[in-house]
Amino acid sequence: MANGTLYHGEKTSKSSRGGALMEVYAGLDLHSTNTYVAMIDGENKVLYKQRHRNDVPAILSALDPFKKDIQGVVVESTFNWYWLVDALMDAGYRVHLANVSAIKQYEGLKQIDDKRSSLWLANLLRLNILPTGYIYPKEERPTRDLLRKRLQLVRHRTSHVLSVKNILARNLGLRMKTYDIKKLTASEVKTLFPDKEMRVAVMSSISLLQHLQEEIDGIEKLLAKKFKVKKEFAKLLTVPGIG
Repeated sequence: MANGTLYHGEKTSKSSRGGALMEVYAGLDLHSTNTYVAMIDGENKVLYKQRHRNDVPAILSALDPFKKDIQGVVVESTFNWYWLVDALMDAGYRVHLANVSAIKQYEGLKQIDDKRSSLWLANLLRLNILPTGYIYPKEERPTRDLLRKRLQLVRHRTSHVLSVKNILARNLGLRMKTYDIKKLTASEVKTLFPDKEMRVAVMSSISLLQHLQEEIDGIEKLLAKKFKVKKEFAKLLTVPGIG
């Protein structure tokens, strides 16, 4: 096969046992620029192993000779799995997203190189002991990613609030509520700090707080128009502290 390595003399998906179909398990070790593709049969014999660039046609071409016998394809849940999982599912493959944190219990079995990592994932699937993660529906991911961005901005906002609180406590022995910090004006800061350097330090955080709040408000307004609570989660909103 071009750009790949086939084993045991197999050039089709027929086994040597009277032409019976094989069971094939594929493991894909995904990286930022390339993916290592490995496949094994039902007896854990290696059928294919090869590194490919992150290109959908190249990866699908590697899987294609075994497609009718592939029982499942495992992709490790990395930061960039969306495009690969979507392409595999669109091509008709049964895809499993490996839950990396849950797999730690088996980490003693894992080797450090990409080839063995791919084979190891495929073997976990073959043995039916692969911990899997949830493949979030494609149409709902933009909303989830926007919520993640909101969370990131909220964390940044909190870091600037804490910075101002620390400056006030360290220099003035003063405690101020978060709400009051967000409302601080340049004239109020000038009254608190005679030193220009300290005023600049505080006002830089105040300015960023205001900008971050505008961005957060914009995201929340957009989500409020689109987001509807699913009936599966409606009861959760009756629990104090969940909203």
